[in-house]
This record gives sequence, C-alpha cells and structure tokens, in this order.
Amino acid sequence: MSRLNLRTAFKRAPNPEAPPPSHQVCLEGDVKQAIDVGRTRLVIAAALFAMAFGAVGLRLADVTVMSRGGEPRLADAPRVAAPIQTTRAEILDRNGLLLATSLYTPSLYADPQAVIDPVAAARALATVLPGISEQEIVTKLSAERRFVWIKRNLTPRQKFEINRLGIPGFYFQREERRVYPQSGAAAHVVGYTDVDGRGIAGIEQSFDEVLRSGGQPVQLSLDLRLQHIVRESLIESMTEFQAIGAAGVVLDAKTAEVLAMVSLPDFDPNHAGSIDPDAQFNRATLGVYEMGSTFKVFNHAMALDSGKVRIGGSFDATQPIRISRFTINDYHPEKRWLSVAEIFEHSSNIGSARMAMEVGVNGQQDFMKKIGMLARLPIEVPEAGLPLAPSPWREINLMTISFGHGLSVSPLHLVSGVSAMVNGGVLRPVTLLKREAGATPAGTRVIAERTSEQMRKLLRLVVEKGTGRNASAEGYLVGGKTGTAEKLSGRGYNRKARISSFVGAFPINDPKYIVLAMIDEPVGNKRTFGYATGGWVAAPVVKNIVQRMAPMYGILPVDESAPEIRRDLVLDIAPRDTQNGGKRLASY
Repeated sequence: MSRLNLRTAFKRAPNPEAPPPSHQVCLEGDVKQAIDVGRTRLVIAAALFAMAFGAVGLRLADVTVMSRGGEPRLADAPRVAAPIQTTRAEILDRNGLLLATSLYTPSLYADPQAVIDPVAAARALATVLPGISEQEIVTKLSAERRFVWIKRNLTPRQKFEINRLGIPGFYFQREERRVYPQSGAAAHVVGYTDVDGRGIAGIEQSFDEVLRSGGQPVQLSLDLRLQHIVRESLIESMTEFQAIGAAGVVLDAKTAEVLAMVSLPDFDPNHAGSIDPDAQFNRATLGVYEMGSTFKVFNHAMALDSGKVRIGGSFDATQPIRISRFTINDYHPEKRWLSVAEIFEHSSNIGSARMAMEVGVNGQQDFMKKIGMLARLPIEVPEAGLPLAPSPWREINLMTISFGHGLSVSPLHLVSGVSAMVNGGVLRPVTLLKREAGATPAGTRVIAERTSEQMRKLLRLVVEKGTGRNASAEGYLVGGKTGTAEKLSGRGYNRKARISSFVGAFPINDPKYIVLAMIDEPVGNKRTFGYATGGWVAAPVVKNIVQRMAPMYGILPVDESAPEIRRDLVLDIAPRDTQNGGKRLASY
C-alpha cells in the first residue's frame, strides 16, 4: 500500500457534533422526587452534625477556659451502692451493724406428673442436694399432686448443678431467705423466721408486721461490740466452772436501753430447723429464778426508804432465826450485832430478815410491786417470763424474800430494779430499741434520791470490803452485790445445784451502766478452793466486762483514793453494837 493510502487509512475521524437541544435528558416523576428527598436528608444530616460538633466545641471551651481548675466534682461525691430491695426489712444494732437481712434465693419444686422416671430423678438429685435423701425425694415425687416442694433456699451452685442434670418436671421459684451475719451473737434477741419468712422468735416475731412492710430497718439498742464481750466472758466462766448455762445483761442506767443481752447456750438462727430446745430458751428474759442475795439490794432500799430503818441502825445476828419448821442461817455467820451496812457487807440473811420485819408483809409486797418485781416486763421480745410470787404472802415469805428466796424473777427484772436503786431512784421502762440521742424517757420515782445515794455507798462497800471484792476493776469504781441461791428441786432445794450471780454498777459515784452475770449450776474448782458462789464465779465476769467496755465507752480510770472520790462514797455509821462500840466505816 502506498504511503498516501496509509495516511488516508489512519486519518482520525472527525468529532461527532453535539446533539441538538431538543435531544437533552429531562428527569420527571418518581426519579426526581427521590433525588429531592435524598438531597433534603443530606442537608438535615449535615446540619445535625454541625450542631453536634458545635455543642462539643462549646463544652470544650467551657471546661478548658470558663471553668475553674481543680479536681472534678464527681470525685468528691460518695458512691453509695443501691440497697437490695427485699420484702422484709433489716435489723441493725445501735451502730448500724447488720444483724438480720434477706437475700433472694432459688427454691426447687416439681410437677410429679411431668417427671418421667421418679426413681432416677431422685437418685440424681440426691447427689446434688445435701440433707435430703433419695427416698424422701421419691416419696415427694409419688404424690398425686401437680406441685411439691423438693428443697427451698438453694445456693447458686446447687441451682447450677440441678440445671446441668436437665431432668424434666423440675422448676425454680425465686424466694427470700433470712440471713443472720452475726450467727449466734445476738440470737435470743433477734430471733429467727420460718421457711416462709414469718417471725417466730425474738424481735423477728414481735415486729413481724413492721419488718414485712419492707420499710426502714428496725434499729436495736444492742451494741454488737459489747455483745461479743459479754458473750466471750460468760463462755469462759461456763467452761471453767462446768456450768450448764449462763446469762448476762448490760443496761444503760440513764436511758434503760439494753446494750447487751446474752443467754447461753445459744444457737445459730441461720439453721433454725436444728435448734436444741435448751439453747432456744432465753435465760435472760424468759427464765425466772430465785436470785439469792442480790435481792438484798431491794431489801435494804425498801427498809431505808420506809423510814423505819436508819443507816446507822443495827440488828441482832447472833443466833439463827427459827420460824415454824424453818431455820434462817448465815453462810458465814458473824454471830454478833451487825449494823445496817455490815448486814449488806457480810450478806447476812439473819440481819436482812430482821430488817424486812420492820417493814412488814404489806410494805414488802407493795414495794416489790412498785419496782416491777411482780409483773411481766414490757420488753420487745415475746419471751418474757412472769415472776413467781407467793400466794398468800406470809411472814415466812417476808423473811425469805428479804434474802432472795421465795420470789422468782428474770435476770432482766433484777437489772431493771437495781438501775432504779442507783440512778437516783427512778424506774424507767427497759427497752431493746435504740432511743433518740440525748433522750431520757420518763420514769416513776420509786425511792428517794437520798436512799439511792445510800445504796450506792453500800454497793461500793461490798466490792471494797465484802463478798464482791473479785469484781473490783481498778480505777472504774465498781459497786455491786453477790448472790448465790440453791435451785428448787421438787418440794425442796438442791444443795448441789445453784444460781451464782453478781450485779454491779459503775462508776458507782455516778452510775452509767448496770452489769449482771449469772452462772447456772457452776462447779467449784481448785482455784476457787471448791467454792462456786457468786463472789467466786460471777464477780470476776463482771470485772472482765467492765475492764473491756469502759475504754470503749470513753470512761477513764480514776484514782480511787482521791479526796473527792472518798468524799462521795464515805459512809458514816453509828451502830448500836454493845460489844464493839460505835465505829465509822468508810466505803470507797
């Protein structure tokens, strides 16, 4: 091919001319509407993004430029976990420590008609659920019902293991379980509930409706710290003296709040189904006992307040008193005339009986009624014992009650009465509920202030020079009275079974707390020279409690020989003792 032809062949074709205007594409109808909607959405989205970025920018400017420096305010805010809402309210001690609460737990039930092989199912479940036998499960699954409980209040692990078994016909129901974090520390006060959450003892029973409302917690007067101190001290004494039981109470002498209450043996309310009846018995409030010589506190106060006996008087204790077929003796007879103070110091039964005779049967009965010894205490637990009083009230009863026999009361009765004898003479209702701070409840005057002052001096005398010397906690001015009473057995008394107790107050020049320790059937040992009396067994318990609780309550030890202390507790006596002549005893 010639060169000319090649050029002609590869010559570029001319560009096509643009189509005439009449051939342009026009968008009409649905297509145009879709494009318009899309455009509008893009505009709105862009505006929203612009607003968002603008807000972020303004906030950054506020934080970095406008705000003051320093730590974020949220760092200072306390973070309080939201409480778990349950249908039964909590029980707390006076400091807010948890005594009882509720937790949600799964419970296992079955539809026996839907269980394919009851025997195989029972065999498998018995390996997962302790405390229930294979035969028990088979019996439940054989019932002609559509609903039977297998076991309630399971643990999460048990629920997981049952689910792994994959047995048809078994189901879970959400329930509440009452939990007691302190175990047996305050078991007799707090009480417990049954499997359906109904209170059946203690505060749980008394305040069942209030607790069921799920409102505010019920706050008790108990101090859990002090509760542990009392419990440990009593357990130590029970162990040493091989006793069958014990009780202890600490009461605020001004407000009548029970700060500690222990009854031993006790129990774990978390396992209410296996409580021993003896452990369930509340010795502090339900048990009533002849409290022995601790009742001489009331006898002396009664006699002095009546005006028929004076603090400087004296009585013949040279010989036992014989009345009818009974003989009244002294445990350690002095066999001489004793002053009123010496009768208390030496715990003379003979002298106490002669003092009571000055007041008379009607006077004694009226006094015991006035200080609450003849009625059930209005305490906030259902386990409250009714005193056992003689009927008719004869002269022999007058004498024996003067030294703590013939009238049975609970340990809480004793503590309540002693509080009135030393706090200025006012009996206030005891309570297990925390009172408002600074609140002093109204009370009833039962003895004069002067009589109360005399009783404080007499109680100090017992600890300083008498039968209660083992209760002396140096620096804390303990005053108190020992008591040892043989227990009733049939129609008489068992000389080998006794209640040994000590009730004290401190500091005795201005009593703030009343402390009682009672040991049930102690056995003497080598350390106590075979004695198991209140002075040897119970007095040291009170001493231990006082020494441990006083620093905790801000009570500082004092110099017991300081002039101001001696002045407050000195006791002037002019006894009518022809053998020894007049003398002045000082109790400090």
